[in-house]
Amino acid sequence: MPELPEVEVSRLGISPHLVNQTIESIVVRQRQLRWPIPNEVHKAEGLVITSIHRRAKYLLLNTSAGSIVLHLGMSGKLCVVDSDTEIKKHDHLDIVMKNGKCLRFNDTRRFGSCLWQGANEAELSLLTSLGPEPLTDNFNGDRLFEMSRGKSVAVKKFIMDNKVVVGVGNIYANESLFIAGIDPRKPAAKVTKKRYLQLAEIIKKVLSSAIEQGGTTLKDFAQADGSPGYFSQQLLVYGRAGEGCDVCKTPIKSVNIGQRNTFYCGTCQR
Repeated sequence: MPELPEVEVSRLGISPHLVNQTIESIVVRQRQLRWPIPNEVHKAEGLVITSIHRRAKYLLLNTSAGSIVLHLGMSGKLCVVDSDTEIKKHDHLDIVMKNGKCLRFNDTRRFGSCLWQGANEAELSLLTSLGPEPLTDNFNGDRLFEMSRGKSVAVKKFIMDNKVVVGVGNIYANESLFIAGIDPRKPAAKVTKKRYLQLAEIIKKVLSSAIEQGGTTLKDFAQADGSPGYFSQQLLVYGRAGEGCDVCKTPIKSVNIGQRNTFYCGTCQR
């Protein structure tokens, strides 16, 4: 599943081609994605995309009338192509620009989404409950410590809760906890404030590094120009069950936490 760095890389990739361009038409080939694509998205036709910003894993293409809200789901890809480029299987949505370019959304599994946020309407409910962005000052170790008090849930599941902080998905939760030396199974309330202060800074560094290097290539992700990211080449524990830890050579362990594969070193993480 594309995580925050992959979505941010997509934003960086498509923005130069779309910002300040006028939307000529929106072509919906498959309306049934995670939620049905609302007819209201056509309100953006004829309007200029003034900016594109990311909120958690959502991309908002902003116009004077409102925003087209895109989510990549588990297998979604965005690419900028010429509007007459041959249509491939699973090309469900085109946002066509007057300059002849097109933002094309391809989604094999159809868990992605395209919604509409009107400029003068209440914020979509899926955006209202989100916690702070991890790369802002609003996210820090103090927040983690305070919100973790009384929480018996595993610390890995805790930092993946979008109400605590958005965008710390499975890959980067595994990596951050390894660097911090924290056992992902440890109850959130048992982690000290000192360790949460360290963990928050590590999360910021890990996510920033992934963005700089183009996201993490697993099965589905590619950048907006079609090229893969390559942060996966530097993963320390994720997907490495049975391999020797880079620090102590102990075999990496795997366990299921919150229905997600979790990887850790039983020696280095306490």
